[in-house]
Amino acid sequence: MEEDEHVEPWVEIESMVQSGDVDQLDEFMTNLPPGENARALSRLGDEEQAEILGLLPQKDAAALLEELPEPQSVGILEHLSPDQAAAIVSEAPSNQQANFLGAMGSEQAEAILDRMTPEDAEDVRQLVQYASDTAGGLMVTECLVFDKDLRVGDVIDDLRENAEKYASFNVQYAYIVSPEDGLVGVLRFRDLLLSSRQRPIVSIMIAEPVSVHHDVGLDKLHLTLERYPLFGLPVTDDNNRLLGVVHRSNVQKAVQEQANRSLLRFAGIVGGEEFRSMPLRLRATRRLSWLSINIFLNLLAASVIAYHQDTLAAVISLAVFLPIISDMSGCSGNQAVAVSMRELVLGLIKPYELLRVIGKEASVGLINGTVLGAIIGGVAYIWKGNPVLGLVVGAALAINTLLAVCLGGAIPLLLRKLRQDPALASGPILTTLTDMCGFFLVLSFASAALPWISTP
Repeated sequence: MEEDEHVEPWVEIESMVQSGDVDQLDEFMTNLPPGENARALSRLGDEEQAEILGLLPQKDAAALLEELPEPQSVGILEHLSPDQAAAIVSEAPSNQQANFLGAMGSEQAEAILDRMTPEDAEDVRQLVQYASDTAGGLMVTECLVFDKDLRVGDVIDDLRENAEKYASFNVQYAYIVSPEDGLVGVLRFRDLLLSSRQRPIVSIMIAEPVSVHHDVGLDKLHLTLERYPLFGLPVTDDNNRLLGVVHRSNVQKAVQEQANRSLLRFAGIVGGEEFRSMPLRLRATRRLSWLSINIFLNLLAASVIAYHQDTLAAVISLAVFLPIISDMSGCSGNQAVAVSMRELVLGLIKPYELLRVIGKEASVGLINGTVLGAIIGGVAYIWKGNPVLGLVVGAALAINTLLAVCLGGAIPLLLRKLRQDPALASGPILTTLTDMCGFFLVLSFASAALPWISTP
């Protein structure tokens, strides 16, 4: 018996949408393996994606949007009517609501906000004011807050009475505040359940808990959660008023997204975001905007070869070693770039520590440059039987490796000091400089030693 032909999930989804079988569609989307929802929807057009979200129950549609990359989620919401979009967005956590609406045009966002409840709309308007990579931008306002004058029994009764409302909260603690909403403590549920109903909650709370200001950046948030084994951190304003809670899971997700964007920017993707489901014109424009600059940088490096074309013509074997020296030096430099960028992200170095970074990289460059230079020099000598040729290419690679790692360590710090994006510009700048220096060193050394290495 022949095995059933495999049917891709987006084909099945299209069939269910056409048949209007909402229950089957909802069950199918819910049971797809992790990541398959995003893959399936990316194969469908904008209108089909919007139609699917419109058919699903609002809570399930909101959960599906949270699984998708933000640009894709926003694109789908923009194809829904404001009423449909508002109903779905209202089911998402408050920080996700702010992310969705903050990425839209102001008119579309306002149209959706006008159709949300006044309380939800006000929360979103407050959250949108914060940068997305700060505690304020990552926090959720759904948290359990109790007045410090309550007793254990009062808190337990409130939890029971509002169990349905609190069921959607991702909570591990309750936060205790003063009448002015000032954060005074954190209450663990274990301590709550094991205490007498008449006991004041201030007697069992953790006083002066670890908290973060709303404008604390992602790097410091990540370091704080690495230091303290907490599920989340309360977020406060200038007057220590409790604004919300930033969860560890949201910080970890933001760190991963930041790393992914840095990787794309390092590869020359302007904006640090691209999916093949995006419009072709946008994708091509983003790539060309950097490639068009990069081609002129490469022409600048190639001009060094053109200047020494007579030397290259006399010793044609040098052409074999030029790309090797360029590539090896570039690899060494990119290793230094990666270390500097990571240390900048973790807050382990500051832009003013330039000399320290160069010193640290120089020691590595001396060792690695000497080893790599000896290898390539030996290859040149064995191939051509000319020790001077081996000395020329070996010395050029050794010196260029030293320069590359020093530049690779320094460039991200200089760009950060100039308030430029190190991830986007470090690679091309480093490549151009190492190519120019490598070509210059090889051809200059070769010109000086031309009587001993030129072909008879």
